[in-house]
Amino acid sequence: MSTEAPSASPVVEFYFDPICPWCWMTSRWVHEVASVRGFQVAWKPISLEIINEGNDASDHAEGHRQGKRMGQVAIAASNAAGSAAAGALYTELGTRIHPGGREDYDAIIAESLAAVDGLTAELASAADDADDAQLRENTGHALDIAGPDVGVPIISVDGNAFFGPVVTPAPTGADALRLWDGIVAAASVPGFYELKRGRTRGPQF
Repeated sequence: MSTEAPSASPVVEFYFDPICPWCWMTSRWVHEVASVRGFQVAWKPISLEIINEGNDASDHAEGHRQGKRMGQVAIAASNAAGSAAAGALYTELGTRIHPGGREDYDAIIAESLAAVDGLTAELASAADDADDAQLRENTGHALDIAGPDVGVPIISVDGNAFFGPVVTPAPTGADALRLWDGIVAAASVPGFYELKRGRTRGPQF
């Protein structure tokens, strides 16, 4: 399998909620493929809390709330410095939350902003901004293009959107490229909806 960049770079969008460990795992895989193939990824925050409005989130309620707060900060980062900055912020947030195992979210937000060039500490105030219209717009659009009954991540490649993949650990090297090519090929078939097997282990960071 070739590791060379294709002649025409794909248009790739990655819709994420920082709180989800499975989404984080998939994002590391996409980072790997993008770095090898030489394409850019548009990183777009969405919210599991918004997706699940009206449902009983039970044990996930606080996580969803914190994910939305971090999503609001990622929206502010994107507005201030572009999608790449939002992606870099997601990397910093996720590294602390998922492999780092931390839950001190205000400190995580502050540290993550400080770690990304071009972002300022003042952006942390967006976490508690009552105006969530842009996050809702992102979330609604992601569900429109991927279809109902999905969560995160949602990936769009040249306009073909899908939920997932759910994979652990994040594939690297030739395995990462082989999975990417297979997923993109499957998603390009309009009538292809689902391929699934029972999950037997949790995220392996």
